[in-house]
Amino acid sequence: MASNKPAPEAPFATDYFGDEGAERTWEEWNPTEDSVRPVRGRHRVLKQRGGLARSSTVLGVGVIAAVGAGGIATAQDKPAVSISLPDSISDNLPDAKSLPGVGSLMSDDADGDAGIANAAPLTAMTVAADTGSGTTGVADQGSSSAGEALRARILQQAEQQQAEADAEAKAAAEKLAAEKAASEARKQQSEAEAKVEAEKRKAEEAAAAKAEADRLAELAKSYAVPLSSYTITSTFGQSGSMWSSGYHTGLDFAAPTGTPLKAVHGGTVKSAGWSGSYGYHTVLELEDGTEVSYSHQSSIAVSVGQKVGTGDVIGRVGATGNVTGPHLHLEVHTASGDGVDPMAWLRGMGLSV
Repeated sequence: MASNKPAPEAPFATDYFGDEGAERTWEEWNPTEDSVRPVRGRHRVLKQRGGLARSSTVLGVGVIAAVGAGGIATAQDKPAVSISLPDSISDNLPDAKSLPGVGSLMSDDADGDAGIANAAPLTAMTVAADTGSGTTGVADQGSSSAGEALRARILQQAEQQQAEADAEAKAAAEKLAAEKAASEARKQQSEAEAKVEAEKRKAEEAAAAKAEADRLAELAKSYAVPLSSYTITSTFGQSGSMWSSGYHTGLDFAAPTGTPLKAVHGGTVKSAGWSGSYGYHTVLELEDGTEVSYSHQSSIAVSVGQKVGTGDVIGRVGATGNVTGPHLHLEVHTASGDGVDPMAWLRGMGLSV
């Protein structure tokens, strides 16, 4: 750190107040209250203590020298101090403006007294690096000041946080879009599989229907409707007081008396003859054990034990037994003896009734 040269000591003769022509002997001058002339103005020399004068003059010069030399003074908020020196001392002091780093801080007022110019706070200044010539200076911070650096850092952090937030939002949006796309793909795949399954099921049903139709068509070749021309007057399960069981147990085909009755399928005649309320009655047993009976015939054309084929005439329509008019009363019983609907049974054999 640079330092200022101390001010030269002012020589004074011991007989300063003696004759002008006397020989003078010079020694270090130590001012006292008796030896110092009164100072014009408000300033005065304080009482000497320990050989040092604590005047604002000495302290002011020390502050100025410290600020100019090293730039480390911390008197940022201290008020300016006016300095006055006795003429005998001020004449031998170096010019303050010539001191390195101090001259820029000094200015002369209208009366010629030295003053300290208003300076910017130390916090707004920086110490210049040594340029190699041994001198240092103070420069304005400008854009590299602490405030600008802090502002730049805050902006950088804000931009980084915004970038991270944008990245997170983008990642979340991409994840949501991927999940949505995957869900849509699964939905489409499920719909496609359901469509394929429906088409497959539909094709299977169509194939099954065709197979059943083919079977019935083939089966219909071996089955026949008992009459070629008829009118359905009573159906299976129909209730009424006309029947002893309380409901109709067969299917009635109304037709003129004498209309031929055909065997619905090949089989063996199990019984043939009179059967009370059924009139003339014939029972045909098929190969699977199913029994088909014909009632109210006017005549019977077969006998017990006779084998017949599909479409063979086994009798004729009549009105015998408990009837109100000529018709065929047809019943169908399974091998176990249960009665079934003759219409459904005939249709199950591929016949149209």
